[in-house]
Amino acid sequence: MNDNPTIEFALRMGDNCLILAQQVGAWCGHAPVVEEDIAFANVALDLIGQTKLWLGYAGELEGKGRSADDLAFLRDVRQFRNCLLVEQPNDEFAKALMRQFLFDAWHHPMLTALTKSSNARIAEIAEKSVKEVSYHLERSHDLITRLGDGSPESHAKMQEALNDLWRFTGELMTPDSVDEALAADGAAPELSDIQAEYTAYMRSALEEATLVAPEKVHMYQGGKTGVHTEKLGHLVAEMQWMQRAYPGLKW
Repeated sequence: MNDNPTIEFALRMGDNCLILAQQVGAWCGHAPVVEEDIAFANVALDLIGQTKLWLGYAGELEGKGRSADDLAFLRDVRQFRNCLLVEQPNDEFAKALMRQFLFDAWHHPMLTALTKSSNARIAEIAEKSVKEVSYHLERSHDLITRLGDGSPESHAKMQEALNDLWRFTGELMTPDSVDEALAADGAAPELSDIQAEYTAYMRSALEEATLVAPEKVHMYQGGKTGVHTEKLGHLVAEMQWMQRAYPGLKW
């Protein structure tokens, strides 16, 4: 890990947005209805914009002349700091929707808390991002509610997606030395506070959607420190192909 916890934190926030944007953007032209095709494309664009802010800040702090593009396209898989949740594959549209909802439900309170950060740059990025994420959460909440409380088939698919993805949510609220260092400086919130808000929100939202969170599930960890599932390797290879094949390529 980087010795500077603020760099690590900016990479984590930026990589979450980058990898989820890549995942969401892959549905463009493939979503089951045109409305969702367009909505997912817009969410991806929002996340890419947020990626540029976070990774740009990380590059500035690092002081090695690396831009947001360099950090996105010229790092190896083990150097990515995204949570495991966002790298889970697009094998089912129901899982794509549930993955978005589970992340949005964490992302929104996290950004809201970061608007009060003692670090002015973090607060500024959060202020710009939270407005977009408010829409993301509103949309994903509405979809999992309508589908969870919809037909027997849609309910079953959403419950299956929740059962599969729930094990990756614990990492979002599990603090390590980076989280503790930023919380001590007032630059980021205590993750225990985010967890309390997340738990209360999720209890209400899932009840509304007639879905039940799995109990006694082992929560997987590692993404925040660069230990990923094999799925990220394939995703990063696809995302970085053009830059790796034609180094220094500019549009």
